[in-house]
Amino acid sequence: MLRLSDISYSYGAVKALQGVSMEMRPGEITCVMGRNGVGKTTLMKNIVGVLRSNAGTVKLGERDVTPLPPHKRVKSGIAHVAQGRQIFPKLTVAENLMVGCEARKDGKRVVPEELYELFPILKTMGKRMGGDLSGGQQQQLAIARALVGEPTVLLLDEPTEGIQPNIIQQIGQVLKKLVTERKMTVVLVEQYLDFVREFGNRFYIMNRGRVVAEGATSELDARLVSTHLSV
Repeated sequence: MLRLSDISYSYGAVKALQGVSMEMRPGEITCVMGRNGVGKTTLMKNIVGVLRSNAGTVKLGERDVTPLPPHKRVKSGIAHVAQGRQIFPKLTVAENLMVGCEARKDGKRVVPEELYELFPILKTMGKRMGGDLSGGQQQQLAIARALVGEPTVLLLDEPTEGIQPNIIQQIGQVLKKLVTERKMTVVLVEQYLDFVREFGNRFYIMNRGRVVAEGATSELDARLVSTHLSV
């Protein structure tokens, strides 16, 4: 389980996160929602350690990973797929995947074959440059690269942004498989409501750096959407 307790973070005088507490359970997809600028991406960066919290703790199981730098949090089992995918455009698909081996605890320099079963397109495009892929293909590559390290927690920031509907469905099915078969903890920042309702198990809604609502996705009703998510 990933557990956040009273996480706070400021950009100078601007309080981006104010006492955020969440629990993300194994075998579930937890969705972090909210309008633009409420602190969702800042929260993800605090979890992975790219930003260091001003207060609060991040625990992975019983282990407090708050003092750890990003590379050690990754080694402990937290993988992060950033908004915009951030694949290496001048490396091939195969080379991008090999970068993910740096996160492996066993030190093996091999891409698990099952990743090609999850994302078959990557097998056929191994020699193609990352920058030549479509947005949907790049997102699949970014997720696969994160999975090379065999994490227990997978963080995804806006995984459906700018992607065609058929690829969105494929990604949703892969995430569902990860939580059901591997009991992985999946946390995603997502604004696509239909995707959240179809694939998510639990949600947290943020506003002005705080959690303002939470529950099972079946409880994400019209009132909550109108109050906290509608533009």
